[in-house]
Amino acid sequence: MGTVLSYFCHLCGHGNKEEKERCLRANDRTFNLSFRYANNAIKTSKYNIFTFLPLNLFEQFKRLANAYFLFLLILQLIPQISSLSWITTGFALIVVLSITAVKDAIDDINRHKCDRQVNNRKVDVLMDGQLKNEKWMNVQVGDIVKLGNNEFVTADLLLLSSSEPFNLVYVDTAELDGETNLKVKQALTVTGELGDNIEALAAFNGEVRCEPPNNRLDKFKGTLTVNGERYALDNDKVLLRGCTLRNTEWCFGLVIFGGPDTKLMQNSGKSMFKRTSIDHLMNILVLCIFGFLASMCSILTIGNAIWETNEGSVFTMFLPREPGIDAPLASFLIFWSYVIVLNTVIPSSLYVSVELIRLGNSFFINWDRKMYYLKKDTPAQARTTTLNEELGQIKYIFSDKTGTLTQNIMTFNKCSINGKAYGDLYDFSGQRVEITERTERVDFSWNNLADPKFNFHDHSLVEMVRGGNPETQEFFRLLSLCHTVMPEEKKEGELSYQAQSPDEGALVNAARNFGFVFRSRTPETITVVEMGKQVIYELLAILDFNNMRKRMSVIVRSPEGKLTLYCKGADTVIFERLHPSCNKLMEVTTDHLNEYAGDGLRTLVLAYKDLNENYMIDWKQRHHEASVAMEGREEKLDELYEEIEKDMMLLGATAVEDKLQDGVPQTIEQLTKADIKIWVLTGDKQETAENIGYSCNMLREEMKDVFVVSANTAEGVKEELQNARRKMCPEAAEEPSVIKSRVGLFWLKKTETVQDEKVDGDYGLIINGHSLAFALEKNLRLELLRTACMCQTVICCRVTPLQKAQVVQLVKKYKQAVTLAIGDGANDVSMIKAAHIGVGISGQEGMQAVLSSDFSFAQFRYLQRLLLVHGRWSYIRMYKFLGYFFYKNFTFTLVQFWYAFFCGFSAKTVYDEWFITFYNMVYTALPVLGMCLFDQDVNDRWSLQHPELYAPGQKNQYFNKKAFVRYLIHGCYCSLIIFFIPWASMNDAVRNDGKDIVSHPSFAFLLQTCLLAVVHTQLCVDTYYWTAVNHFFVLLSTIGYFAISVTMYSNGMFYVFPSSFPLIGAARNTLNQPIVWLTIFLTFLLCILPVVAFRFIFIQLRPTINDKVRYKMRTEELPAPAPRLPLRRRSTRSGYAFSHSQGYGDLVTSRKFLIKRSTKRAPLFTQTDSSIFQNQPQHYRTIAEEPEEPQSP
Repeated sequence: MGTVLSYFCHLCGHGNKEEKERCLRANDRTFNLSFRYANNAIKTSKYNIFTFLPLNLFEQFKRLANAYFLFLLILQLIPQISSLSWITTGFALIVVLSITAVKDAIDDINRHKCDRQVNNRKVDVLMDGQLKNEKWMNVQVGDIVKLGNNEFVTADLLLLSSSEPFNLVYVDTAELDGETNLKVKQALTVTGELGDNIEALAAFNGEVRCEPPNNRLDKFKGTLTVNGERYALDNDKVLLRGCTLRNTEWCFGLVIFGGPDTKLMQNSGKSMFKRTSIDHLMNILVLCIFGFLASMCSILTIGNAIWETNEGSVFTMFLPREPGIDAPLASFLIFWSYVIVLNTVIPSSLYVSVELIRLGNSFFINWDRKMYYLKKDTPAQARTTTLNEELGQIKYIFSDKTGTLTQNIMTFNKCSINGKAYGDLYDFSGQRVEITERTERVDFSWNNLADPKFNFHDHSLVEMVRGGNPETQEFFRLLSLCHTVMPEEKKEGELSYQAQSPDEGALVNAARNFGFVFRSRTPETITVVEMGKQVIYELLAILDFNNMRKRMSVIVRSPEGKLTLYCKGADTVIFERLHPSCNKLMEVTTDHLNEYAGDGLRTLVLAYKDLNENYMIDWKQRHHEASVAMEGREEKLDELYEEIEKDMMLLGATAVEDKLQDGVPQTIEQLTKADIKIWVLTGDKQETAENIGYSCNMLREEMKDVFVVSANTAEGVKEELQNARRKMCPEAAEEPSVIKSRVGLFWLKKTETVQDEKVDGDYGLIINGHSLAFALEKNLRLELLRTACMCQTVICCRVTPLQKAQVVQLVKKYKQAVTLAIGDGANDVSMIKAAHIGVGISGQEGMQAVLSSDFSFAQFRYLQRLLLVHGRWSYIRMYKFLGYFFYKNFTFTLVQFWYAFFCGFSAKTVYDEWFITFYNMVYTALPVLGMCLFDQDVNDRWSLQHPELYAPGQKNQYFNKKAFVRYLIHGCYCSLIIFFIPWASMNDAVRNDGKDIVSHPSFAFLLQTCLLAVVHTQLCVDTYYWTAVNHFFVLLSTIGYFAISVTMYSNGMFYVFPSSFPLIGAARNTLNQPIVWLTIFLTFLLCILPVVAFRFIFIQLRPTINDKVRYKMRTEELPAPAPRLPLRRRSTRSGYAFSHSQGYGDLVTSRKFLIKRSTKRAPLFTQTDSSIFQNQPQHYRTIAEEPEEPQSP
């Protein structure tokens, strides 16, 4: 239709290159194509058959190392400066480029296959008044498509109609957000009336005006104009690409976003690339090696100039200079010749070997059966292969609480109703009785719809409910009405609930057992069976939860016509909105909350309010106007919610328990012994988090003090932080000590480091979310960091996802320490991405955290094995690899440097060209890989028994710039021995027949043999843990060297390739001389004996923690774990943070529910015995000592 809106949208589409707003019309391709919206084809591949080679090579040569070796290869192709064949560098470079190219090609071929598979899927599209089966790639914005059950959603669609009552559809979003529970969507009534009438759908010409393409999966804002009427559109009316239609025969949808514009594709951008501290250090060291190489080449160039001036003229008769090349130019060319000869100081195989080692260590994590969770069939997973050694250097852990430290499986334990507490048992003397598995449980057999797994022990509460107490019945009536739970009844009487959070499901289930059974819902009604009588309430509005409100409400009309608002939420927000007449009851309820806090329970408060009919009519009208507003919709709705949610009457409070996961206290204790500081960042209330902190050993009674920062002003927060700091460290300066420096490649990155301050004893810090907001401001953040880092444990309560990320970034920026963040929910994603290492736990809150993480597993207790075993081993293996790799290449290259002084600085190589080619790629590759894949200083049990072994990695003691200098000195010493001992022994040596032994080929072979003997023996000395693979690799490399050498110097190779293998018999003739074997032994002895002697003396005088534990491991048996005393729990106030994500409120009020009501009802109060299942007590285990027992799923 040619409306002013259409014309305005048309102008918007052409007037701006960047899309500000999307306008489209159903069944009008001509109109929609004028805006040039993207079609539905996707392309995730990077190359095609023509662009692969140039683009892939271009990307690979953007890496500094590859570009450097390409430059060397070009130099080797210049005859005037190259004394080496191009194959010495070209072979290694081609191997590296080929391996990377093959990997990239395989990845891209898989992407092409996926693209083709997705683009060629078929869907029914309404075209020219009839349904046509089209490929997905041909679907356009504005088309109407038909989906069937179990079909993927083609594009981002506006739902028009469906086969289900009330135009509902059920979608599986597992591929989109990782959540396995079904989501419910519902069409507008005006479009739902179209049904599956093809003629009506073909005539539909509604216009959509909505937000431009974006990556917000949880929000959508738009309007639909039909016949001049405007209707609000939100996320509950949109089906997103990546979802699957379930339990729905068919539905029709209008394409809003296609292909790259869909929210799925908008979210497929690359995550931030994380690099380890060793990666950064390697860049600096490689740059230093470049400088070292340039220095050596300059020295040899100067030597060449001097030699040419003093001695060169004597040889010009035999070796005349090429025309046009004088002495200065010759020296200049010699510089580049030596760049080629000495380039092996930075081998190209270094980077390939690093990636292979990381890949192998990642497989070890994936294969670790001790990190496999049998109950959920969930193994540990290394989702990245580039961060393994970083796991051995963690200093700070940032952890979520709910679902990470706790199970996130809630049980209804206690409640307070009208000032009376229920849930505890008392004996005749008034003393509280401990509840055990043998304690008699309440018999709910009178309720035929009760959950047989529900346990409760206080019989007085059931008596109050069945006795008709009005306050108690109103309490459970609120729990059965005020929620966004979706019911499901697969069989008659067998109810199950789909809840947005475990807390809400536990409360609705509790009401069900006490006789107020939430049975079903429609968009306008809620059906509750109250003490055997079915009651249908009219649902007028749901005031849904969000992160700011921390509460939710429903407005219902009873069958008698009474209007009531029921509200539940965190106590801090409910108490502020109570009627003054509730003050006395509020005091009593607060005391009960304090008691529940002693048990670490999560609480929330319940309240209600009777409403006037006339006021409700006016409020509903204003609510509708706010809900269709395109601008400021959320703000207007919040104002209306604030208006009606005041002067409420208090009913009571609930308390649910979220038990700790198995092994959490022991894991935290182990990590603390490893000098890892643990910070908990949670959305729960301060008291709840504090009690969980005591339960899981983060906070301990032996701590000198636990500081609480809860001020409501910036000045108050500053004062509390300063008071805590002064108490911990009275002699500390008032201003923090900040060291500014430059780091990174070319020292371009500026850093600021806040120094650690020594504190006598252990302290804890607890800070509230509102106080944290002030503390994170620019003028206070250093004070926060300084105080918090003095504490062993920090707990931040009531924090938002953004604040979690800000805390992590603060520590990263000013402590220069390696950080790890662990969580299980969507609210932890920002924290996981901000930390150096992100760990996701596959828990009750979906898979968002896992999908964003670097490593994942099912239980928090596996973190100690990930860090103390795999992380430490990976760090040790990587430092050993780098140290040995640099050592063997310094030794190899510096021999060439010493030889330059004896060959007139002519850039002649001392080694055979084939040896130079094979040295890193063949002769020394496998032994070092074997060591760095399997080596262990101590086994896993001793690693866990002695967490203090982890400390050297935190300080990066094993591989740093000083260690690099030591490897350089060691290589320099060995190169001197390897060159000068053979040179001295062979200089005047003769054979038995009086002829000279030495020739250049025989001397080169002797040096090569000495070199390999030394470096292989050094590797054996460095290896702590020998396996069959290590033995095989060392023997294979040694035997392979001799076999290849004898073959290359054989008559047969000369006859086949005379120009490539001219040195007939050099190896055989050299090895026949006894003096050669004596020289090899002497060289080997002089290189290895000082190293062994130095290490022996060092271990005796200054043994490291590793030396002590390895000695202990050899001489003692591993002790059994010590028995643990029961933990004391501090009794403090606790509260429920109501920290689940936004619920199904808008969905329910807009005619949405989970499943159709059953028409049959079973008798409710038949006296039959219900099967009650026993709960098993929770047993903590020291995972370091006991293997996990099999659990049935």
